[in-house]
Amino acid sequence: VQLVESGGGLVQAGGSLRLSCAASERTFSNYAMGWFRQAPGKERDLVAAISWSGGNTYYADSVKGRFTISRDNAKNTVYLQMNSLKPEDTAVYYCAAAPGRSYYVSLYDYKSWGQGTQVTVSS
Repeated sequence: VQLVESGGGLVQAGGSLRLSCAASERTFSNYAMGWFRQAPGKERDLVAAISWSGGNTYYADSVKGRFTISRDNAKNTVYLQMNSLKPEDTAVYYCAAAPGRSYYVSLYDYKSWGQGTQVTVSS
């Protein structure tokens, strides 16, 4: 499945951004989805994950209460709403797809990746 992210940019601390990830696959609902981020010199970490139906979600502790992952299977799109952004949220954000219906927390479960979108939060 091909994935294309959009919605990144520069925002001040305390602001909001909404990332979108459009999938090419007609059977998008067969995939669990995740958002990862990678800051310079750091590993790629899971931010949020969502099951095929959207009924189950997972969030990293660092973003709980601030970020919301959702999906629209009719539009083959997954979203990441990011509120109360902090400078430490600055990173390249990637969406990824994992075959299966649950949500997955291991990077190695994800088989398809987008090209990434830069999010920069200024203090």
